[in-house]
Amino acid sequence: MEEPAEVLSSGRVELRRWRMSDLDALDRAIYESLDHLVPWMPWAADSGRQQTSDFLARNQEEWKTGQTFGYAITSDAAVIGSCGLMRRIGVGGLEIGYWLHPHWTGRGLATTAAAVLVRQGFQLADVDRVEIHHDVANATSGAVARRLGFTEVERIQAPEGPQAPGEVGTDAIWRMTADQWKARAAEHAQQGDEQERFGLS
Repeated sequence: MEEPAEVLSSGRVELRRWRMSDLDALDRAIYESLDHLVPWMPWAADSGRQQTSDFLARNQEEWKTGQTFGYAITSDAAVIGSCGLMRRIGVGGLEIGYWLHPHWTGRGLATTAAAVLVRQGFQLADVDRVEIHHDVANATSGAVARRLGFTEVERIQAPEGPQAPGEVGTDAIWRMTADQWKARAAEHAQQGDEQERFGLS
């Protein structure tokens, strides 16, 4: 099965495949982000060094099987969050997920990281759509999807109900098709050319 690149870069953000040697950095990032994560991430309520180690080990295995491609979000070599491409929405689809250390939020970095993931996802031969799923109460995740030009296509009741304290148990599903992404990229490229032509870049 085709694999994505292990390192992806865009401006201030670099995504790189998780390594077992990231244990200390990731454990620290999670600990410092707990107030930010616990309302939305069910795993955060039971986090700890062993759980982090298990996550990194699982990431290595899931990368090999093509189930999930997990990345550290880094800026200036510091681990500032986590994201990934996940094959769990059927043939031709990838779901993306992401979280960022609260110190680094509000700077557009989550949106940049998500855009890098989407671009890489559509470079895989068998992918025709990318989706973002989040509880409707998590407005921040929805804002990232909206900024990237995703379309909210459905709201569904989560089968297990709310899984974290901030959730209400209704999931929003946002979708971007390969054709939509190509059109958006072409539009942005044209705008960039115009800015350069008129000295605006």
